[in-house]
Amino acid sequence: MNDPIKIAVLGTGRWGVHLIRNFQNHSGFELIAVADSNSEQLKAVGERFTLNPEQMFEHGLAALEVPGLQAVAIATPAGTHYHLISAALQRGYHVLAEKPLTINPAKSWELWELAQQQNRQLFVDHTYLFHPVVNRGKQVLAQGVLGQLRYGYATRTHLEPVRQDVDALWDLAIHDIAIFNTWLGQKPVAVQATGTVWLQGDRLLQTEDNSPAFPGSKPGLSDLVLATLTYPDNFQVFLHLCWLNPDKQRRLAVVGSQGTLIFDELSSESPLTLQRGYLEPVNGGWKGAGQSREVLQVEPGEPLKQVCDRFFQCVKANQPCPISSGQIGAELVDILWGLSQSIQTGGLPHPVGDNSSES
Repeated sequence: MNDPIKIAVLGTGRWGVHLIRNFQNHSGFELIAVADSNSEQLKAVGERFTLNPEQMFEHGLAALEVPGLQAVAIATPAGTHYHLISAALQRGYHVLAEKPLTINPAKSWELWELAQQQNRQLFVDHTYLFHPVVNRGKQVLAQGVLGQLRYGYATRTHLEPVRQDVDALWDLAIHDIAIFNTWLGQKPVAVQATGTVWLQGDRLLQTEDNSPAFPGSKPGLSDLVLATLTYPDNFQVFLHLCWLNPDKQRRLAVVGSQGTLIFDELSSESPLTLQRGYLEPVNGGWKGAGQSREVLQVEPGEPLKQVCDRFFQCVKANQPCPISSGQIGAELVDILWGLSQSIQTGGLPHPVGDNSSES
């Protein structure tokens, strides 16, 4: 069947606009509906993309009733995901959901099970997993050029936007965690984190019905989060996350006995570098040796376009994406949930992998 897949986009914020652009330009899709509760924003998007009035809706559920609809892309706040994704799957639509899948592990696993029951694809837009630099980095690590892997670290900071529905952890950490999991081929078994609140001490992570995401949790959305992930082989990753820092950074690295692999997203000329070097014994001490810097070549490409291409392939074959399925999305929510629990307990370690039964 060569007919394009009829799709709706729910949410016209910054990312929703990028999805609309990509789906309009993709030969495999036909954009037939767009929804957003902000009428002014919806009107502006309609004018920008020359949408017909009958294609625009102020309620997401109304867009799901458009005749002929086959797939839905959801780019609304995380607290609304469960309700909208569930409604779309129950109507028999394939779903592309913005990250995180939900803000509750039990609900995330429930959605994954529902997708399987409905024989529909639930695809989570973990965009960095489709980034050419991340794919190239995975290849380099697989070659063993870093020697024995020792630890990893990432810094993701900026000065705004400051979210009012989730904290810096839920807004920022998922990108780097997804990259590390992919590069290492593992998931963390334990996590711990601390959070600092400056701006929104009276707010809580909330679901779509304005109920707390974590019953009994302390108020306050963390502006700064420092986190540690421990993997099965005791490899550790350290994350620095903050949306109240004008020193904008998007930097991630894996350190080994023979060098360090660095992904610096803000470096247009050398986003992926291999910094070689090691220590050798000299006169009862240690001295650096073999030091060099190599800029690794990466094929160009827009990650979100790759996301849309892969979603198209998954829908056509009706097969889940091995790197960004609903299952992968639920596993990442498990990790974020564990980190949130650690923040709530003042930084105590929290195991990962036994959260799917929580509600």
